[in-house]
Amino acid sequence: MTQSVSTVHRPYVHPSAWRAADMRANPDWRIPLTQAHNRELRLALAHARSNGREIPALSQTDFPLPTLSAMLSVLRQELMNGRGFCLIKGLDITDLPAPDAALIYWGLGRHLGEPMAQNAQGDVLGHITDLGVDFHADPNVRGYQTRLRLPFHNDLGDIVGLMCLQTAKRGGLSRLVSSAAIHNAVLERRPDLMDVMTGPWYIDRRGENPPHKKPYYVGSFFERVGDRLFCRYNRTYIETGQRFDEVPRLSPIQIEALKVIDDLCYDPDLQLEMALEPGDIQFVNNYTVLHSRTTYEDWPEKERRRYLLRLWLNTGLVTKMPPSWEDHHSDWETWQLDPRAPIFDLSMRRAELAH
Repeated sequence: MTQSVSTVHRPYVHPSAWRAADMRANPDWRIPLTQAHNRELRLALAHARSNGREIPALSQTDFPLPTLSAMLSVLRQELMNGRGFCLIKGLDITDLPAPDAALIYWGLGRHLGEPMAQNAQGDVLGHITDLGVDFHADPNVRGYQTRLRLPFHNDLGDIVGLMCLQTAKRGGLSRLVSSAAIHNAVLERRPDLMDVMTGPWYIDRRGENPPHKKPYYVGSFFERVGDRLFCRYNRTYIETGQRFDEVPRLSPIQIEALKVIDDLCYDPDLQLEMALEPGDIQFVNNYTVLHSRTTYEDWPEKERRRYLLRLWLNTGLVTKMPPSWEDHHSDWETWQLDPRAPIFDLSMRRAELAH
């Protein structure tokens, strides 16, 4: 089935509409840190510690990076207006306790943007590790609290960042796909689905809705504001949104659209896979890149288990977004009222098991 493409549905010609083969052939998205960079980061860490600056109060000026700041400024533009992702390699954290590694990560992030609270508890630094739960069985559990495969999705904020502290025994690979390239592929292969993909979808807030808001929000897969394309996808949250009686049931064409997006996410021509090693930092544009993770098997020893840290950052470079994005983004303003310092005692996080 085909139909003519309307003037509204037009290809997104942009560096963020990349294909995996091109990225593998030209891996300039891998950014190496030198010994000099590592020394600069250690000096910034010592400066922050000597001044008693901690997360979440530590600002960009509290973490001076005389050389790296220029590189991070260029990277900020590349993330938001270029390719949309990077992998920083070579940060030496072998002798650092988790709080010190986290402070370096936070300091780097502050040179890219303003950290956002990531849940209703006000956590501004996320902990990605298995807490022994299942997000399929409990609609208030998040995938990052499990060792299960994470379907492709995007998060809140301009940028999502991950820093690897420890790797799993097996698996846990990071996967990225350009949602801008998916948009173009749908336009080329299934233009008949573009109207439904740009129409309303009901998305579960997974128990984190502020008191004055509904437990779900309404958005589209693809929306434009000016020259910028905004792509959103999280099939799990769309499907769990069906638990609310007032949410319209998914239609056959919507179910077909979900399958088309899923198939494109896992298309080897589009999907890029990478392993994150200790000290690696990945930054991803939430508007044009979807991310995922493979299932993993962890080490039996608790101290060796897979452990990553997460940042959500607003760069200030996106001054206007679609109303549906603004609605969901405003959730974090409530969460941000009482930002919480990182909790590195995972037994406390297991006791919470809220988020």
